Amino acid sequence: MVALAAMENLLVERSGSGVVTVTMSQPERKNAINMPMWDGMLAVFREVEERSEDRVIVLTGAGDVFSAGADLGGEPDGRHQLALMKHFNDVGMALHNLSVPTLARVNGLAVGAALNLALSCDLVVAADTARFAEIFIKRGLSLDLGGSWLLPRLVGMHRAKELALFGDMIDAAEAERIGLVNRVVPADELDAATAEWAERLAQGPPLAQAMTKRMLNNAFSVSLAEALDAEAMAQSVNVASEDTREAIKAFFEKREPVFTGR
Repeated sequence: MVALAAMENLLVERSGSGVVTVTMSQPERKNAINMPMWDGMLAVFREVEERSEDRVIVLTGAGDVFSAGADLGGEPDGRHQLALMKHFNDVGMALHNLSVPTLARVNGLAVGAALNLALSCDLVVAADTARFAEIFIKRGLSLDLGGSWLLPRLVGMHRAKELALFGDMIDAAEAERIGLVNRVVPADELDAATAEWAERLAQGPPLAQAMTKRMLNNAFSVSLAEALDAEAMAQSVNVASEDTREAIKAFFEKREPVFTGR
């Protein structure tokens, strides 16, 4: 990895293969997300969307914690709470709308808004030592950062209500069992497992990945007929692309394709 930028409590690194790793780093506060970190993530997500060389984002936390959520003890911002929430929501939407694949590397505690950031990613890989909680209710708060939209889609309505209304902590095994995460691995294998998936995603066809993501994100709000129309349009774009021609050529030449996003 080559460091791109070290913002306040946020480290951004880029690999030569197009993997962008965004690390929340405020270890003395369990990587709680303060305002500079929110600002930094929004800037990075928007920047990645504009850079064709960036092929996948990995979101993680420093040390043995993903994040304890929003930094409730940070410096007062001065803005009205509704304005602050809109800013936080902009971060969540920027992450959700990224055309490149996104992967959460959950290395430990992931609660509240940080958990919902992880769940906004396309894939979640967790260490077996990770713990998860929609802790809002225990702070006298409701779900935010997309939790009310994400949870029912991932685990079903009844399970979502259980997680949200009790706010209990669950371990990695339970998170995997109910579909909250994709994969759980021993803590000492987390880096390798994350790198494997990130590299595979980075080598994929960007156009096809972006259109596949969009269609799946829209799956619960369109009819079957609308989904079929979207698939037809996507395939028409794919078939006319250099990447599809490269994939077919590589198939006949019995080699791995090299995708460029064109």
